[in-house]
Amino acid sequence: MLDFSRFEILTFDCYGTLINWEEGILSCLRTVLTAHCKHIDDATILRLYGDFEASAEQGEYRSYREVLESVVRRFGEHFGFTPTDRECHSLPDSLKDWKPWPDTVEALHKLLGRFRLAIISNVDDDLFATTRPKLEVEFSQVITAQQARAYKPSLKIFELALSRVGVPAHRVLHVGQSVYHDVVPAQSLGLATVWVNRPSARSGVGAVKISQAVPDLEIRSLAELDKASEQSRS
Repeated sequence: MLDFSRFEILTFDCYGTLINWEEGILSCLRTVLTAHCKHIDDATILRLYGDFEASAEQGEYRSYREVLESVVRRFGEHFGFTPTDRECHSLPDSLKDWKPWPDTVEALHKLLGRFRLAIISNVDDDLFATTRPKLEVEFSQVITAQQARAYKPSLKIFELALSRVGVPAHRVLHVGQSVYHDVVPAQSLGLATVWVNRPSARSGVGAVKISQAVPDLEIRSLAELDKASEQSRS
């Protein structure tokens, strides 16, 4: 069992881990694809999304809004249609409506009684600002790709987070839904990791690139994380 007494702060990926981003992604992209008479199964949409997003986040930094718009354009290229400007904008515009997983808020409140909490997210500051009220807790730090000028799995965003939280890596537990974005880079810097293997139309992977790593703990929900931390510290 993971010894939670080691940790002073829990850092969280946001979209996918705390927020049900797949529901938001699929709802938006199904609408775009259907408008162009393309009927694609959800697992394929998520696989392509993961590949297109990862590709757009490489190279010279650009905003997450631009990344999401480019994802829509890549779907058009892949399936042979040209999305309208409105359709390209629709994906980043939809982010403000993406909802927390049902267990997120209650678990965060309980965890806040035992740890400091922080966010490490591949997002723009203004986009996260629309999500933050839905999480209903105060985070000691919010570190975004915009601030780091780099996207996970780049180590830059994790290095910025470590400089901000003010504790050594062995006192930080990073919690994320993506092995590719979260577990692999966090482990390379000496952080312990929790993989939140959320339910998905693409089981075990979700809307990200496939990657292999062994987290310190695998769970299915934040409720499990709360229970594990409580048992470990009792």
